[in-house]
Amino acid sequence: MTKESLQMLGFEIVAYAGDARSSLMKLLREVRAGNFENVEEELKSADENLKLAHNAQTQILADEAAGKEMDIGFIFIHGQDHLMTTLLLRELVQDFVELYRKTS
Repeated sequence: MTKESLQMLGFEIVAYAGDARSSLMKLLREVRAGNFENVEEELKSADENLKLAHNAQTQILADEAAGKEMDIGFIFIHGQDHLMTTLLLRELVQDFVELYRKTS
């Protein structure tokens, strides 16, 4: 896989993880204000984007496991960073939703 194609996949991961993060932060603001109407919709939106980001990541992992040469650059690493922190945020937001529901 070329450095350019890894960069493009890195940008793809950043974009999808960024969209997921935006959905999660919007959801957190809403539940903090006592609005639980869009919880499932926002979680679903975040999960769809996380799945797309994960699919791009999986493509790279499969190629590397198959022995293909990888010329990893900073953009791809940046994408991985976005994905991992957003996956953690997803878990934390789910816990916050439950906590806010209990205190409402």
